[in-house]
Amino acid sequence: MRARASDPIDAADIDVADLAACRAMLRAGSRSFDAAARLLPRSVRDPAIALYAFCRVADDAIDGDADPAAALADLRQRLALAYAGRPHETAADRALAGVVSRFAIPRALPEALLEGFAWDALGRRYDDLPALRAYAVRVAGTVGGMMAHVMGVRDPAHVAAAIDLGVAMQLSNIARDVGEDARAGRLYLPIQWLDDAGIDPAGFLAEPRHTPALGRVIERLLHAAAAHYRRAQPGIARLPVACRFGIGAASLLYAEIGRQVARHGHDSVSTRAVVSGPRKAWVLTSGLARMTVPAAPLSRAPVPEAAFLLAGLTSRPPPVSAAVQRWNLARQMRWVIGLFERLEQRENAQP
Repeated sequence: MRARASDPIDAADIDVADLAACRAMLRAGSRSFDAAARLLPRSVRDPAIALYAFCRVADDAIDGDADPAAALADLRQRLALAYAGRPHETAADRALAGVVSRFAIPRALPEALLEGFAWDALGRRYDDLPALRAYAVRVAGTVGGMMAHVMGVRDPAHVAAAIDLGVAMQLSNIARDVGEDARAGRLYLPIQWLDDAGIDPAGFLAEPRHTPALGRVIERLLHAAAAHYRRAQPGIARLPVACRFGIGAASLLYAEIGRQVARHGHDSVSTRAVVSGPRKAWVLTSGLARMTVPAAPLSRAPVPEAAFLLAGLTSRPPPVSAAVQRWNLARQMRWVIGLFERLEQRENAQP
């Protein structure tokens, strides 16, 4: 169904019924996000749910359309209507309109995310690391940028760090899922890297198997991810206090996925990296203080592939601020470890 404008609305807040519908949608189709969102204070969690619901709607619309370009054009129209305060008559679109208005989210962020979804639907390949990074900026860095705005972060350097974290996590996912992606006909590893290693992309997709040469390609990708984690860490430490634990924990545990891939000889074809509960506990215990206390300076310049997202961004006071919450560190750590255990069990149970 093509986008249709409704009567103009006041998008100062998210309607309670629309938020409930978004939450129900995610519980049915995106349980991992629904659970992980509990790490955030409600002032951040609710708008994040609204944003993610629209992301799910958009991803499904593009992925399920025989003409991804037409689906992308329709979603861009829906996005324009949401930004004009005349959203399409669905709960996700109305909730999106409320969030982008309340938190002044630059339109370039969700527009780039939609473009990344289209690249996926078209089966796009990436010649080198900058090309792959451009994809990661779109499908994950944009989410980091939008979440930064929801948390009250407006300074371009801080938003750039949030984008870096999204890119790092996406590269970790790609490194972990090389075999799974290949068996589904998807290939994200840079083609030039495969050529350098003497690996024929078509041959690898026809018969995915691990080799020492492929392991070296995956190792290169993990080095690239590590560089983005390092750029992101100073930004995490400068988030509102109530948000640092959840975002810091996610960063540490995603980075640990890459280390687990390395422990398996960089083989993510014949095995899938899983971080044990005790290992998660050690990672959080040893790393959270470093993640949540400002130490290193922020990198002032974004990676080139993300510069277009920050072109119109200016430092300005946030319209809202996340409420500072008190929490028990030990209890939160146990909860986070249990959460990631449950998410892994769900992923492993899927066909």
